[in-house]
Amino acid sequence: MSRLSAGSPAMVLVTVCIAQFMAPFMLTSVGVALPSLGRELGATAMQLGLIEQLYVVSLAMGMLAFGRWGDIVGQRRVLLPGLAVFTVLTCSLGFTTSVHMVLLQRFFQGLGACMMLSGSLALVAAAYPPELRGRKIGIVSAFTYAGLSVGPVLGGYVTGHFGWRYVFLMSAPLGIAATAMCLFGMREAPRNASGERMDWRGGMFYAASVGLFMLGAAHAREIPLGPAMLGGGLLGLAVFLRLQARTRCALLDMHLLTHNRFFTLSCLAALGNYAATFGITFLMSLYLQYAKGLPPRMAGFVLLFQPILQVVASPIAGRLTERFAAEKLATVGMLVSSAGLFLAAATASATTPLWLLVAELMLIGTGFGVFITPNSTAIMGSVQQRQFGLASGMIAAMRTLGMAVSMTTVTLIFSLLMGDATITPDTLPAFLTSMRIGLSAFAVFSCLGVILSLWRGKKAGGTGQPLPRTEATCSKS
Repeated sequence: MSRLSAGSPAMVLVTVCIAQFMAPFMLTSVGVALPSLGRELGATAMQLGLIEQLYVVSLAMGMLAFGRWGDIVGQRRVLLPGLAVFTVLTCSLGFTTSVHMVLLQRFFQGLGACMMLSGSLALVAAAYPPELRGRKIGIVSAFTYAGLSVGPVLGGYVTGHFGWRYVFLMSAPLGIAATAMCLFGMREAPRNASGERMDWRGGMFYAASVGLFMLGAAHAREIPLGPAMLGGGLLGLAVFLRLQARTRCALLDMHLLTHNRFFTLSCLAALGNYAATFGITFLMSLYLQYAKGLPPRMAGFVLLFQPILQVVASPIAGRLTERFAAEKLATVGMLVSSAGLFLAAATASATTPLWLLVAELMLIGTGFGVFITPNSTAIMGSVQQRQFGLASGMIAAMRTLGMAVSMTTVTLIFSLLMGDATITPDTLPAFLTSMRIGLSAFAVFSCLGVILSLWRGKKAGGTGQPLPRTEATCSKS
């Protein structure tokens, strides 16, 4: 890493790493604090669910728009207010006395997280030359997984010893530090698409469609509201793509999707991978506690093996991109994840040895860590610098949409096989069947990702590809 000084690439990397840690940490750490929060503020079960859902939904809604906006005005000008909004709301949530205020603040906290994440990889890609880009993205990915994995452990400890408010308050110093580093330590980022116009109409349409889809996914079992929202979201996304093809200065460059097969299939492979892996923790958490009889703390310890391997594998995979083609490494990683998922689906039972389950989680985590860094590096390297923010936003959008697909799949399977039944010794066989089907579905998603990864071929021209449209076409004048 280069010397940490004002304006140095290392300052950019450290600031981005802190941001990438905080956003997922605020998701997983708050999740374990919800029961304590609910008891103190008198929140209903639906309100507790919304506290998590609103954060994720708002995080997903603006990824493309803020990524593109950063290309036009400079990514630092989007990152800085995002860090400020996120930090202020994280701190204020520690003093909130009303569950309705928690819901409102969590939505805008998610928007702040969206602003600081949407162009983070674009900043890193612009700060480092292509030959170093893989290892730096690997470091950023490791911090993301660290936030996901540390969140439940640290959040549970802090909630148990100090109360749920300190889950928010302890995160505020990190946000203040990152904001100060961005304000005083980072130079103004170059405007990759200076002079081009912003498609705010497309951004609003995309946000509404994604919001409908993700809220519908979270309430898929509520007939007819859930399926209607899901259908409306999917229809909205289809209309959005249609409108983008007819818009002169579109939010999403359809020429990029239709003429850059490498970029498009790399993004779809990421979608398949996140759809295959995000729901595993939810399934395994229930399995360990209900089928294996482990207490919550022990179950959480077992589940740590997967993200720990992701943290370890990500920077290693980033360094390997300097020696091997990123797309080939990504394919190998997804193959490893697929093998782990098929093995887990085949062996899931009440008598499965704990060591075998740990080995499966480690295999899945290693494959995911090996996949995501080279794949993100490949995506960033397949577009021109003027589209770095859009590419970074697409990576984040694929992540959130993949999470929604993963949890919707689990919800639908449980709804079909178990209905409203709770997990008891009598319903345990039905739960195990549901779990095996869910893991099999995840394995199929992963295999589809492998096919897409193989189909994309080799990167054709990367940043040297000709512009699909001239800057004058999208100029403000």
